[in-house]
Formats: sequence, structure tokens, C-alpha cells
Amino acid sequence: MPKTTLLPMVVKYFESDFEGASHSLEILEEEEAANVLRALPPATAAKAVGLLDDALAARMLLKLPPSIFHEIIERLEPQQGASIFLHLPQDLRTSFLESLDEKRKNLIKEYLTYPEDSAGRIMSTQFLALHSDLKVRDAFLKIRQLTRKGAPASYVYVVDRENRLAGVLNMRDLMMAAPEVSLDGIMRRDIFSVNCFMDREKVANELSHRKFFAAPVVDAENRLLGVVKAEQLISDVQEEATEDILKMFGAGSDERTFSPVSFSLKKRLPWLCVNLATAFLAASVVAAFQPLIAQITVLAVYLPVIAGQGGNAGAQSLAVVMRGLVMREIPGHKARRLILKEAWIGMVSGVLIGLITALIAILWQGNPMLGLVIGLGMLVNMAIAGFAGAGIPIVMKGIGLDPAQCSNIILTTVTDVIGFLSFLGFAMIFKQYLL
Repeated sequence: MPKTTLLPMVVKYFESDFEGASHSLEILEEEEAANVLRALPPATAAKAVGLLDDALAARMLLKLPPSIFHEIIERLEPQQGASIFLHLPQDLRTSFLESLDEKRKNLIKEYLTYPEDSAGRIMSTQFLALHSDLKVRDAFLKIRQLTRKGAPASYVYVVDRENRLAGVLNMRDLMMAAPEVSLDGIMRRDIFSVNCFMDREKVANELSHRKFFAAPVVDAENRLLGVVKAEQLISDVQEEATEDILKMFGAGSDERTFSPVSFSLKKRLPWLCVNLATAFLAASVVAAFQPLIAQITVLAVYLPVIAGQGGNAGAQSLAVVMRGLVMREIPGHKARRLILKEAWIGMVSGVLIGLITALIAILWQGNPMLGLVIGLGMLVNMAIAGFAGAGIPIVMKGIGLDPAQCSNIILTTVTDVIGFLSFLGFAMIFKQYLL
């Protein structure tokens, strides 16, 4: 179907299933998706962009005329706008930012000053706050008025004249209070707040521990800046986890299920080439023992068994450590202890799995020495696999690299090389008993 007839159908799709239509933009080529955004009313286009990955949204918006770009950005939450601006080239980021109205520009600039993983970066500026000298009667009218205008469902905070956080309102206290009483007399003063520079993982832990669905964000002077919501934290943690999973296996962190084929290939092929190079490294180990394998061909049967079990053991350690790094559960002084623990688990597992494998080999081939060789190879490989599975991500983080970036590819290389080397090495040592 020609694109000229397809476009009206896609635009009409937004009227019947907005969320589904928004996510369908990820399937289209970026030029086509930009055409859809261009054809939508600015308010609808802004809502659709808000549901997209920030990097993808930035690439789409760059294909739009500046006027439409501005209309969409100005309708987004400042937090969303800032996240999208981070994915623009530096020169374009500056020029686009300067073209926004002063209020929107200052809000986005403020978000951009906060560290990436801080509460300030993920807070929302949409919240309810009333002055402490306001009367209960007037507070009722103000809350009702703001609710009718679509104010977000959240706690109602109380601030002083300098916008410093003073307390929070309990709805029961508000309803039971006399109309002439000021909010200063009924607000709860013992209130939990988070600093705008607090790490979001710590914020998430605090909210989970206190069973709050939101918390006020303040600066060093206790001025109320925004609200961080548990829902947003959960979404960010999930997104971070999925990005780590994608990067662990060599896919791009901004790749989605229905990303264009060309985009997916661009993200995956470089790491597949790296994987190919490491596979040849493992193959070279086998090639070094080619005369031995030619004499004792049964060794070839057990090569994938040794490598596979080592890979699985290493992947288990890698998964545990990656989770610990994401959740900030591994302080620097405990890293060595964790690596040794995983190596010990690998060694104990290697003894047990090695005994089982050796028994199977003896029953199958009828040669006890072959069982010993396989058992020893399994023990060495699984011990090293546990050590490498824990050590690789910790070392990568320690030298300033992303621990999720293809740790699995490096681990596979280690377990293949060590597995083949140990198994075939023991076979060479006990060669006279295997012939």
C-alpha cells in the first residue's frame, strides 16, 4: 500500500487505540514515524512521544520542522523534555533549548544540571502545595479548584513564604478542622523528604521501606522542587534492567521489539563480529590438540558438555552479580569476598557435576580414566566459571566501563577456552591410559 494512503489510516488509528498506536511508531521507519507525528495535532503528538523511548523520540523529533519540534517539546513534562534533549547532538541541543520560551527553557536546564541517577532528574514538578498561613476554608476551595483542572493525585504539601517545605496535610485532619484555622496549625510537621541529588536507588529503597507512593524533593535550603513517585521509580528500574539485559547479550540498549531491521543490524553486528573473533580463539585451543583428538576421537563427544556446563555455571554467577550491581548491593570492600564465594560455589558444583559426568562416561565408554579426565576438566572449568562470572562485571565497573556491556560474550570465551584447555590438557597427561 502506498505511503500516501497508509498515513491517514495510521493517524486514524490514534483515535481508536492511542497507546497501541503510539507504540506502533516503533515499528515504522523513523522517517515514516516522523510523518505520522507531523500529521497529528501537537497535543496528541506530544502524548505519543511521551510513551516512546527517549533516544528514539529524539531521532524522530530531529526529522520534524523546528516549529513542530517546539510545539511538541513545550507540551511535554520538563523531565521528559530534558531526557529527550540529552539524546540530541550538543550543538542542536543548545540551539533548540535557546529557542524555547524562558520558563520552559529554565525548567529543562534545571533538570539537565542534576546527575543522571539522582532524584532531581526523575522528579515531577506537578504537585499540590499550599501556603502554611492559608485558612482551612480557603484550602478546601483551592484543592477543589486544582482538582477540577486536572491536578495530579498526590499528597498535599505545605510550604512557607520562601517555598520551604513545612509539612504535609492529612485529609482527615483537614476535614475535621475548623474553617478559620490556618494550615500551619493542623499540618503534620514530621515529614520525609529527599534531597534533589540523592541517588534514585536510595530513594526507591526509602519509599519501599516507608510504604509511600511519593516523596517531596527539596534542595539544600529545604525548598520544595518537585515530587518523586514510586511508580516512576519502578518504571525507571525496569527500563534500566531491560537495557542491561540487552547489553549483556550484545544488543543495543535502545533497541525495541519492533525496531527497524536496519537499526537492529547496526546495533547487533559489531558485537557478533566480536563474538566470532572470540569463538575462533576457543577453536584455536581445540586445533592445538588436533593430533590428540585424532587419536582419541571420543574426546570430541565431551567437548560441548564441558563448555556448556561451564557456560551455565558462569551465567548463574553473572546474573547474581549483575543484579547486585544494579541494586547497589555490592560495596567495594566486599567485592573480593563475593568473587571468592562464587568461585567456591563453582568448585563445589564442579565436584558434584564432575562426579556425575565421570560416572556417566564410565558407564557409557567403559573407561574409568576417561571418567577421571572428564571429571577433572569439569571441576576446573566450573570453578573458573564461577570466578569469571563474578569477576568480569566487577572488574569492568572498577575500571569505569559498563558492566552490562557484553559481559556474557567475554564470559563465554573464558569458559570455552578454559573448558577445552583443561579437559584436553588432562587428556594429554593421561593419554597412555586412554588409548
